[in-house]
Order: sequence, then C-alpha cells, then structure tokens
Amino acid sequence: MKPPAAATGGKGGAVDPSLPRFRCQECRRALVVVGVDSYSDRLPAHAAAGNHAPSVQGSVMGASRMDNSYVVLSRQNRSQGPGIPPRPPIAAAPHTEPNQSTRAIEGSYIVLPPPAASIYKTPASEKGGAQLTPPGVNSSSPSPGNNSGFHSSVTVLKRAFEIASSQTQVEQPLCLECMRVLSDKMDKEIEDVNADIKAYEACLQRLEQEPYSILSETDFQKEKQKIEEEEKKLKAAIEEAEKLYSEVSSEMKDLEIKSKQFEELEERYWHEFNSFQFQLTSHQEERDAIFARIEVSQVHLELLKRTNVLNDAFYISHDGVIGTINNFRLGRLSNVETVQVEWDEINAAWGQAALLLHTMAQYFTPKFQYRIKIHPMGSYPRVTDIHNNTYELFGPVNLFWSTRFDKAMTWFLTCLQEFAEFAINLDKENNIPPEKSLKFPYKIDGDKVGSHTIVLSFNKNENWTKALKYMLCNLKWVLYWFIGNTSFAPPSGPVHIQSLRNKN
Repeated sequence: MKPPAAATGGKGGAVDPSLPRFRCQECRRALVVVGVDSYSDRLPAHAAAGNHAPSVQGSVMGASRMDNSYVVLSRQNRSQGPGIPPRPPIAAAPHTEPNQSTRAIEGSYIVLPPPAASIYKTPASEKGGAQLTPPGVNSSSPSPGNNSGFHSSVTVLKRAFEIASSQTQVEQPLCLECMRVLSDKMDKEIEDVNADIKAYEACLQRLEQEPYSILSETDFQKEKQKIEEEEKKLKAAIEEAEKLYSEVSSEMKDLEIKSKQFEELEERYWHEFNSFQFQLTSHQEERDAIFARIEVSQVHLELLKRTNVLNDAFYISHDGVIGTINNFRLGRLSNVETVQVEWDEINAAWGQAALLLHTMAQYFTPKFQYRIKIHPMGSYPRVTDIHNNTYELFGPVNLFWSTRFDKAMTWFLTCLQEFAEFAINLDKENNIPPEKSLKFPYKIDGDKVGSHTIVLSFNKNENWTKALKYMLCNLKWVLYWFIGNTSFAPPSGPVHIQSLRNKN
C-alpha cells in the first residue's frame, strides 16, 4: 500500500515496502485498502446526512491490473452519534477513468459503515492532518502530513481486523467470496440451532403438560431407601462382576501361556513329524531297493536251483566209441587211421572219474561203508583195497604186463558196484518203487562191464575202450541218482518277498 500521490501520479512511483499487505485468511488472495469519497453517495442516508469526510482514500498497489479483493474503510467525523446501524450492502468499486495512470480495479469490496468506522479514530484524524489526496488530483509527491495519516489509517485497519477476528472467531480480513461462503455456513448453523431450540421447546412443553404427583416425605424416604438398596445391590453385583472379570482375566492369561506352550509343542511335533516322515521315506526307499535286489537274487537262485553242480562239474559224454568225462577221452584204439589218445589225457580222465566217485561216496559216509578208498590226486589217482594195498590208477603201462594198473581199475569198478548196491538199498528204505530205483544199464560182474573186461593186460584196445565207456555210462547213472537224493540241490525253499514286506 502506498500514498495516493504515488498511486495516482506518475507510472514510475515505487511501493513503500514497509506497508503491510493484507491477504484473505481463507483463499490467501491479496487485499488493498482504497478510498470511499466517490462512494459516499451510496452510503446510508443517516450516514450521508452527517458532517463527516472520508479520511482514508485508496490507491492502487502497483501500475498493473489487479484481480484482487478490496476492503473499503470510511471514517465518520466526531459529530456522528453513537450506535451501529445495520450492515450496508456490498457494492462493486467505482470504475476508473481511462485517462488515469492506473488501470481499472477488478475485485470485490467490503465496506464498513461510517458508525463502525468512527470507533477507530486516531489523534491524527481528529486534528485533520491525516487526509489523503483525492483520486482526481495529480500530485508529484506526498506531504509528510499525508504519510502520517495513511499510516494511522493502516494501524486502524489492523486493529479493526484483530477485534473482528476475536469477536467472530474467524480470521480477518476475508474476501467477498470467502465472506459469502462463511455467511452461508453461519446461516446453516443458525438454522440448525433454531431447529434444536424448537425441539427443546416442544419437549419442554410436552413435559409441562404431563401430569405428575408430588411424593410425601415418608414416600420419598421409602423410595430413596429402596433406590439405595438397589444401588447397593448393583454395587455388589458390579464388585462381583469385577471379581469374576479379574478371575477370568487371570484364567485367560494362564490359558494364553498354555496356548503358547501348546503352539511350541505343536511346532516341535511337526518338526519331529517331518523329520520322522523323511526318515521313513528314506527307509522305505532303502527297503524297496533291498526287496528289488532280493527279487533279482531270487530269480538267480531259481536259475541256480535248476542247475546241478555235479552235472556241470562232471560232464560225461562220448566221442564216438570212446567215453569222455569233462572232454577227456578215456580209452584208446589200435586203428592207425585214428589219432592215438595220449596217456596224459587218459590219466586226466581217470582223475575226474575218481574225484566224482570219491565225492559221492564221501557224502554218504558213514552210512556207506567206504571200504575201498579212492584217492583223487589229479592226473595221478590211486585206489586202496580192503587190505590197505594201494594201486596206481594212471599210466603209461605195458600192454602185456600191467598188473597194478589192472587191479586199480578192478577195485574202482568194485567200489562203483558197492555204491550202486547202497543206492538201491537206500531207495528201498525210502519206499521208492523198484521201477524208479537205481539200475545200471550195463551189469558189473567182477572185472567185467557188460560183456567186456576192464583189464588191459592181454586185452584188445577196442574191448578195453568199450569197457571203460560202459563204466562211465554206469557212473553217469549213479550221478543222476545222487543228484535226485542229496542236498547238492539247495533244500531251502524260495524266499517270500511279500511276507517280508508284511512284516515291515
């Protein structure tokens, strides 16, 4: 805000920075104080009839166009009587002439009535030295007296706004739009208060119309005593309820502690359960793997059960007219066209035959009277007779003089005959039918097998070879009997996998 001379004079005038700038306390828009001399004819009749002159006349803040709101304060001289008239209407600011240095002010004006302005008189205004230059006068610089009056008017405005704020409980100043909003709000509140007043009045009127009886002193005391007893009962009930509440609270605390403990136990249980479940799964997987291996082993066992060890270990067959055991030929021919069998091969064949007969005889000892001992010693087997005389069952020997070799073969044949007789007697003990009992395909009689002697001395190689072949054939029949009646086939039954699974 600046003096009127600067506001209405040249365009280069500066605004005094020490002057306060008023703003609307709601929307924060700037407010400017302007004069009201040209507005005096619009004042109320009782205010215009008095001998007063406006002491504060406005000026425009700055040379640019201003879209702000304005507060217009009009002073009343001392002759104006006391009393505050009704609030004057809100009017727009007078239009400025185009030839003035300032532009038209577009905004709203809040006009305080002259009686209300008269309470803000200052000593300077009473002495007549605080008047501002009218808007039509173009002065180059303000006088000291005018500056003093301007500052006094600003002080009055500030004080007026403070008093208005304290009285209305609303921060002042306000612009026109905010004042309207506030006015509508206060009108609504007044309507609400009036509605409440009417409701209270109706209620009061209804209560006044209701009949009532005045109690006597005695009835009043009785009623009072009755109410006091009820109050005591209620207090006792309240104390009991508080006691129950404290007990229930204590129980709730105990239950919360137990609940926490149960939650911890439950959490621990689930941890242990998960660990056990993991171990159980691992154990089941391991068990299933073991069962799978058992099943594979069972299949292998069935294959092994159908496989005879002795039958594979001592394979007896023939190569033409020559008998063989484990592919070793036993015998020789005199025909020059055939390849002669060496004595090393014959000795190896006798060693295999001696080992087979000794194994079967030794298995049934002592039930079998093993009188003639067979000594399997590889390619150099020996035979001991009933007189403990030992004979060599290997060659080479002289075709015309081989007594010890002949005796060894004869005692071997006798041992085979005795073992066959033992097998027949054992079948009789086991009630085996005669047709299923052991029976040699070639009869053994002394040193003869079938119709050929086993003695080599003064014998033809063809006859000796046939006798050896018949002997191996009888040995094979004994081997088959031995396989069907001994534990060389595993006696234990198959392992039942399902029973093991049921146990687990």
